[in-house]
Amino acid sequence: MSPNVKGALFALLAFGIFSTHDVVVKVLGGIYSPIQIVFFSVLLSFPLAMVMLMRDASPGTLVPVHPWWLALRTVATVVTGVSAFYAFSVLPLAQTYAILFASPLLITVLAIPVLGETVRLRRWLAVLVGLAGVLVVLRPGDTDLSLGHLAALAAAVGGSLASIVVRKIGADERPVVMLLYPMMVTFIVMACALPFVYEPMPIEHLGLLGIIAAFAWVASRLVISAYQEGEAAIIAPMQYSQIIWATIFGYLFFDESIDRATAIGAGIIIASGLYIVLRESRSGNSENTPVLRTRSRSETGTTPRVSLFMRAAGKTPPRPDDHKDDSAT
Repeated sequence: MSPNVKGALFALLAFGIFSTHDVVVKVLGGIYSPIQIVFFSVLLSFPLAMVMLMRDASPGTLVPVHPWWLALRTVATVVTGVSAFYAFSVLPLAQTYAILFASPLLITVLAIPVLGETVRLRRWLAVLVGLAGVLVVLRPGDTDLSLGHLAALAAAVGGSLASIVVRKIGADERPVVMLLYPMMVTFIVMACALPFVYEPMPIEHLGLLGIIAAFAWVASRLVISAYQEGEAAIIAPMQYSQIIWATIFGYLFFDESIDRATAIGAGIIIASGLYIVLRESRSGNSENTPVLRTRSRSETGTTPRVSLFMRAAGKTPPRPDDHKDDSAT
């Protein structure tokens, strides 16, 4: 089995687990506030996070080199976590994924002011087409936009901003610093808000929260393995397989079906996102390639950015020419 095929299989399994994770979030979201779900998910993620962070052997302290950029990343991560969990709770799974899939488009746009990236005509056209797909999904004028739609958009923007900031300060900051601060602040903010929304939880629901934390970290580890095996041009597009799981799980568990507008809009967003990811995975095409080379999921506090774990472990994803002789590419 070639490295690319192995990496693709790891990624498909990872995103299948992520989709199952989101089903549990949706189930609990029908009962509890997203603040309560995020709080316990982060709390139960700490032991797993500490084990992985202990592998960061780079010298230094926990004092950030770029405190304001790190603060922006932390705020973006907190917003993403609450917004994404709320969107999954109130919107159909497929519709939520379709909106979140706009992240590569937003990263391309945000790379201009934050990274000084030059975006040429082809990528601008891909971004505009993808954003048109988002409008098709939202159907302004034909349907009422709910708080859930706004939350999904906020999660897409927040996750993209957090990813761009990693590229901006990643060469100077220790991975452990960029991982710990968002987790700690998410935990503290949720803890402060928890008394206003708390509902007593039976033991079986606490068990489901444990499943959320475990699934998030198992899936993240599989994504890391995928990028260590194969090329980003092969691995990154695997995230779009979640729309298939969303269709299946939505039908089986929530009596959901994809309407025509969502299907068309999702197709447009995925096509434009694929174009951007594949184009920017080519060597020399984009200065913000490291942002998209490890695309997986938006950070929620329970699922930190994959590239940071890879750096903490002293590993980086292979570049395209690392597998140039593979017949499977």
